[in-house]
Amino acid sequence: MTNPRRPHGLGRLPLRFRLIAGFATAMLIVLAGAGAFVYLRVRYALDLRLNEDLAAQAGQLTTSLARGGPPAVTTGTGYQLLDAANRVVAASSGLTGGSLLGDGQFTTARTGTVRADRGPLFPIRARTLRLYAVPLHTAAPGRPVVALVAVRRDQRDEALRELIGQLALANLAALAVASCVGYRLTRAALAPVERYRTEAARIAGGATGLRLAVPERADDEITRLGRTLNQMLAALESALDRERQFVHDASHELRTPVTLISTEIELALRRPRSTAELEETLRNVAADADRLRELADTLLTVGVQPPPAPDDTADLAALADEAAARYPHTRAEHHEPAVARGDAARLRQVLTNLLDNAARHGRPPITVVTGRAGAAVYVRVHDEGPGMDPAFLARATARFTRADDSRSRPGTGLGLAVVDAIVTAHRGELRICSNGTHHGVGEPPAGRCAHPEPGTTVTVFLPFLQADPDSYFPLGNY
Repeated sequence: MTNPRRPHGLGRLPLRFRLIAGFATAMLIVLAGAGAFVYLRVRYALDLRLNEDLAAQAGQLTTSLARGGPPAVTTGTGYQLLDAANRVVAASSGLTGGSLLGDGQFTTARTGTVRADRGPLFPIRARTLRLYAVPLHTAAPGRPVVALVAVRRDQRDEALRELIGQLALANLAALAVASCVGYRLTRAALAPVERYRTEAARIAGGATGLRLAVPERADDEITRLGRTLNQMLAALESALDRERQFVHDASHELRTPVTLISTEIELALRRPRSTAELEETLRNVAADADRLRELADTLLTVGVQPPPAPDDTADLAALADEAAARYPHTRAEHHEPAVARGDAARLRQVLTNLLDNAARHGRPPITVVTGRAGAAVYVRVHDEGPGMDPAFLARATARFTRADDSRSRPGTGLGLAVVDAIVTAHRGELRICSNGTHHGVGEPPAGRCAHPEPGTTVTVFLPFLQADPDSYFPLGNY
């Protein structure tokens, strides 16, 4: 037997922790995405305002230069005028050093506008600028060819850094609160599962009669699981009870022929016997051995009944004529052609068992009727005997079950059990009506028969050969 693999990594953690880990990861991704969206929208709005101001200042600067006047910009805005060699021709106070444009940016600015930032958002620095450069269309040597305006980004950068800090704190707080709430909800949701597991462990340890504590008013997935498990436990206990009863009954029935064989052999060995006496003993032992073999074969027939092959057919009228001919005071009637989907050999055994029961426990005349009813064909065996006790009908097809008044007669109580197994394997239905009381096998007693007659009537319904198998349906107390 191979050992189950031990879980690795997260597989070792309890399910609630794995659920919370997955939930927290998903929440982190969602919060990070929402924070990034807010940050980008705020930065776009701040940059748009700066860019509009710089564009206005650049227009004011170029207008004043075109008129031949001194450079004019609003207070708080700096400027540089650059010649063809990217040297500063004129500048406002504070920007008198070298050119703020790189060579590539300067080349672009000679033919178009350039927007650029000087200094990063992080780490914090003293001079961070937003630059805006436009070309000046002049060809005179030494004259400026590019006008650059600049504004400090201190307020914009401070607002963005504060926004990032607030978003980080808010997201972490939201993640912590959501994870805590999710953990409590997950633990509450999985608490019934743990309770079911504990009770199932007790049942696996040998406790009997236990059921999972399932709330009556709830109807969620866990509650439905608990109800299903209770139904499974009930089915398992019922199956175990049937198995124990079967083993008990089988051992009781098998003990009789084994005891007879042992007794015959002991008596034969107790004193010297003549050849004739030994032959008689061997014949008795052989008869008991045949009975034992027949009983074993019958038990196998009840336990193993595969469905018939798709192309198997059986003429119930012909099988009824053949079976009725072997029993005295028995006649067959045919109302309509009755060809069923099924194994003819096993359906012949069904008729044989039903007629054996009628001959042993009923009274003549015995009739075998075949016909059709909707999408089914049927064979009905009726006798004029005293019938069955209504309380016995519900367990008439159980193995080794016999009515109290039939225990003195030959038989093992397996006849109707074999019939039920064969009919079930053929997707058929078995109906018993005795002294006016109807019972459908597998169902509780259904009251009065539709057509009550004295005695016992056993009806077997099978799918009609020419009908769609899926159209076959129960026929009630037909």
